[in-house]
Amino acid sequence: MQNSVGLVLLTLLQALVISALPASHSARVQANIEASSSNSSRSATQNQNEKHTSTWESQFTFLENRLQVQTVTLTSLSSVQSPTTTNATQSSPATSGSIITTIATEGNPPIQPFPTSISTVTQSTLQPTDVTATPQNGSTSAPPPIITATLTLPLTTFETVVTSSTVASIPVTTIVSVTFITVAPTTYTSNGSVVVTSTAGPTVIETTATVLSETTIAASATVTNTVSTVVSTGTLASIWPSSTAVCKFTMGCNSQSLFDPVDVDPPPNTIPNVGGHPVPRLGITDMTGPIETNKFYFNFFLGSQGFPAFVMPYSLSWSKGSGNAQSWGMAISHIDENQRAYGPGNKNIPGTPTSYYINPLGIQSVILSAAELGSQTILTTDSLEVLSGYANLSPSQGSNSHIRFPMVQGMAFVTGIYTSLQPEIQSSIFFRSVQSAGQPKLGIYKYRLTLEDGKVWLLYATSSYGVNPNLKLVSSTMLQGIPNWSGTIQIGKVPSGASEDLYDDACGLYPTSGAISGYATNSTAQYSLSWTKGGPCAVNGTLLMFALPHHIDSFSPDTVARITSMKLQTTTKGVATAVIADYWVMNEELPTSMGFSPWRPGATAVTSLSEGVIAAIQNVSALEASQDMNAQTNLNSMYFSGKGLSKFATIVYTMNDLSKQPRLAAAALAKLKAAFAVFAENRQQFPLYYDTDWKGLVSSASYRTGDSGQDFGNSYYNDHHFHYGYFIHAAAVIGYLDPAWAQANKGYVNALIRDVANPSTLDTFFPIFRSFDWYHGHSWAKGLFETGDGKDEESSSEDAMFAYGLKMWGRTIGDHSMEHRGNLMLAILARSIQSYFLMDSSNKNQPARFVGNKVTGILFENKADHVTYFGANAEYVQGIQMVPAMPFSTLTRTKKFVEEEWVQYFADGAVDAAINVQGGWKGILFGNLAIINPQAAYNFFSQPDFNWSWLDGGASLTWYLAYTAGLGGT
Repeated sequence: MQNSVGLVLLTLLQALVISALPASHSARVQANIEASSSNSSRSATQNQNEKHTSTWESQFTFLENRLQVQTVTLTSLSSVQSPTTTNATQSSPATSGSIITTIATEGNPPIQPFPTSISTVTQSTLQPTDVTATPQNGSTSAPPPIITATLTLPLTTFETVVTSSTVASIPVTTIVSVTFITVAPTTYTSNGSVVVTSTAGPTVIETTATVLSETTIAASATVTNTVSTVVSTGTLASIWPSSTAVCKFTMGCNSQSLFDPVDVDPPPNTIPNVGGHPVPRLGITDMTGPIETNKFYFNFFLGSQGFPAFVMPYSLSWSKGSGNAQSWGMAISHIDENQRAYGPGNKNIPGTPTSYYINPLGIQSVILSAAELGSQTILTTDSLEVLSGYANLSPSQGSNSHIRFPMVQGMAFVTGIYTSLQPEIQSSIFFRSVQSAGQPKLGIYKYRLTLEDGKVWLLYATSSYGVNPNLKLVSSTMLQGIPNWSGTIQIGKVPSGASEDLYDDACGLYPTSGAISGYATNSTAQYSLSWTKGGPCAVNGTLLMFALPHHIDSFSPDTVARITSMKLQTTTKGVATAVIADYWVMNEELPTSMGFSPWRPGATAVTSLSEGVIAAIQNVSALEASQDMNAQTNLNSMYFSGKGLSKFATIVYTMNDLSKQPRLAAAALAKLKAAFAVFAENRQQFPLYYDTDWKGLVSSASYRTGDSGQDFGNSYYNDHHFHYGYFIHAAAVIGYLDPAWAQANKGYVNALIRDVANPSTLDTFFPIFRSFDWYHGHSWAKGLFETGDGKDEESSSEDAMFAYGLKMWGRTIGDHSMEHRGNLMLAILARSIQSYFLMDSSNKNQPARFVGNKVTGILFENKADHVTYFGANAEYVQGIQMVPAMPFSTLTRTKKFVEEEWVQYFADGAVDAAINVQGGWKGILFGNLAIINPQAAYNFFSQPDFNWSWLDGGASLTWYLAYTAGLGGT
C-alpha cells in the first residue's frame, strides 16, 4: 500500500491544468482510486492484497471566469527509449538528401552584362559653352535643406511596448478524502512521506495541495488614437522616435546616426501606382505594408512553399508529407562539411579546383509537427522583417490550433510554439535513442535525441501550463506527446564533442525579431545587430546566437568577450560561432576620403594628373562625349540604361575635374541631363511602376510582355541594386556639378534608393533594405523566384557600386546619414566580399578544394557555382566580379587577391591570357590590372592603335585613362 495512493495523488495533482479558455466559475473533478493493503500478521494462505475502490472529489473556485480545468493523462516512460517499430516509407535512414546541379535561370537570361553594339563617332561634335559647372568639392558642411512631411500614424508607432512574463501561483485548495476499511494496522505514504497510520477499521486520508500555476503576459497600454507629427529628412538623429533605452556603443549615441529616413513621402507622381503583380502574395497574413522580397524566408510565400528557408546555421522546410516520416511539419536540417557534394575538377585551372560545391536538400533530421497536421495543413507567414519573420503551420484553414515558428538569422534553436496540438517530433533519419535528460531550468523538460547518422540533437519542451509533454517514442520516426498541449519546443544540434551546457543555459528563450542601428564619428563607425526576445526565460535570460566569420572579425571588445567555443558549419559562409549576447556591436573604418576620382585605401584622392595624361584624355574625351547619349541610355533595360548614364557621368566628371576641359564638360553635362530627364520623367521605353502589392519600384517590362526574364527580372525584384546603383551614381555626378539640379531631381533619385535600401520604418512605402542583408554582409540579387538553393548574387562588385552611389549621392545632397551609411555598407562589403566571394590563398571560409577558383562565381545561400548566368568563360566568371572599375575597386579587391588571380588566369601564358581576350571583357581585365600594375594598364589604354571594341557598353576610354593614371600609371 505504500506506493499506490501516493502515485495516484501525484499523478492526478500534476495532471490538473488551468487553461485560459471560457468556462464557468467552478469545476468538479472526480476519480476512482484503487488502494491495496496487506496484513503481515495473517497466515500465508490468508496474506493477499485486498483492493478497495473509493471516490474523491475536489471543488475549484476561480476568480477569473476564463479559466477551466483540463485533465491530461501522463504515462510513466523509461528515461532512455529505443524504437521497436517503424512506419517509415523505406527501411533505411534518409541521410543523403538531394542536390540541384543545374542553375535556376528564371529572371536571368543568358545575356552579356553590357550592351555589345555601341555606335561610336569619328569626330567630336561637342561645342564648348560659356557656362561652366560649379561643382561642390568635398563633403557638404553646411546644414542640409530640410524637407518636411506631415505623417499621421498610430500613437504606438512612437511608443516602446515592453512585455514581461510573470508566473503566478493559484492557490487551489484540493482536499482528497479516501476512506479505507482494514483488518490490520496500515501505514500509507506518498513520495516517501507518511500520510496516515491507521488502526484496524475505517481510516480517512485527507491531503491538501496547491500545485497549479498560470503564466501571464503584461504589456504597456496601447493607445489606438492617432497623432500627427512633422517628419523632417536630413536632420539630426535626435529628432527621430526611438525605442532604444540604453546606448550600446562605446562611441556614444550622440554622433551621426546611420539610419535616418531618406524620405517619407510617396514616390514621385510621374510613377503610376499599379496593382496585380504577376506574383501573388501567397499565405502572407496580417501585413498590409511593404513586404521584403529578397530575404531568406522568401520560399515560404512563393510557388510550392516547399523549398527551404536558410536561417543559418540551420535550414527549415515544410515537409508536405514527404520523406521517411511522411510528415506535414517543419523539417530542420543542418549540413556538416563532410556531407557536401562537389562538382568535377576543372583541369584547366592550376590545382584542379572543383567547379562547384553544394549542400544536400531534403535531409529531415528533426521535424516539429503535430498529430493534427495532414494533407489539409496550410503554411502562412507574417511579421516579415529585415532580419526575421514568422512561419505558421495550421491543421486547416481557420483553425485556432497551430505551430508558430520565429525565424531569425543566426538563431541557436529552432523554436516551435504550439497551441492546442498533440506534438509529434519526427525524423526521416530515424531515432536511435531518446533520453530524458531532466530539467535544466524549472519547468523545462530536456530530451537528448540520437539519430541513426550518429548526430545528437537536444530538445527542450516548456508547457504554457507546467505540464510535462510526456514524449513517447512510438516508432523509429516519431516521438509523440500528449493531446491538446500548448507550449514551446526548442531544437538545437550538438556539435561533435561539444558540451551541452550552453544550450541548457540558453533554453527557454528565443529571438523574435532583429534590428539594426549604428553611429559614425569621422572615419569610424559602430553598428549593431540586436534582437527582441520571447519565452518564459526572456526577462532574465541571454540569447545564444551564431555569428558568421566576418562578424567575428569586426566585433567590438565587449562583444568579443561574449564569444563561446561552440561552432557549427554553415552552408556557404564558413563556420559559425555561438555568442552569448542579446546584441552584437561591430566596428568598421569608413572610406570617407573616397570620392569620384581614383583612390586607394590609406591614400588621398587623386585631384590632378600629369600633363601627358591630360593630353591623352583630351584626345578622346570630347569624341566620347559627342556620342548619342540618348540612344545609348534610353534602352529597354534599366540595367543597360543605368550603365550608359553612369559611363557618361564619369566622362563628364573627368573632363571637368581632371582633364581641364570645363567648357566642353558643361556642354556634355547638358546632354547628360537631357538623357537622365527621360527617366526622371518616366518616359523611357518601359516606364517604372509603383507596385502596390509588394510595395516597390519595378519595370513595366514584364507586365507588358509577360516575360519574367525581361530586363533581368526587374519586374520581379531581381537585381534592383545592380540596376539603380548606376542611376544613383550618375545623379551624384550631375548633382555635384550642378547643385540646383540635385535639388530638383532629389525626389526621383531618393525613390530609387528607398526601393533598394530604405533604412527606416518611418518610410511606409518601401521595405527595409530590400537587397542588402545585414546578417550576411552583402546583398542578394534574386527576387520573387522560388529556388531550392535560396537567394544568390553573381556580381559582388556591382553590389559595391550601389553602396558607392549611395555614399556619393548622400555627399552631393548633404545627407550625412546617407553618406555615412554608404560608407559603412562599403566597409562591410569589403569585409564580406573578401571573406566569401574573392578567395585568395589564405581563405578559410570556403572549402579548400574550391578556393583555387579564386572567385565563387554565383554564390547562393546553399551552394557556390563557378559559372555565370551567361557563360563559363574565365573572363566572364572572374570579370563579373570586377565591373565597373571605380574608386571603390581598390577597397574590395586587395592587391594580394588581384595578383594571385591575374597570375593564375590572365597573365601571358596563363589559362585565359588577357591579351587574347576579345571584346569589352578585354578592357575590363586591363582596368582591373591597374590595382597591381597601373603602368601596364595605362600603357594598354593609351596605345595609339587602341581598338574601341575593347570597351564594354558601360565603360569609356576617358575614364580608363584617368583611372589607371590616378592609380600610378604615367
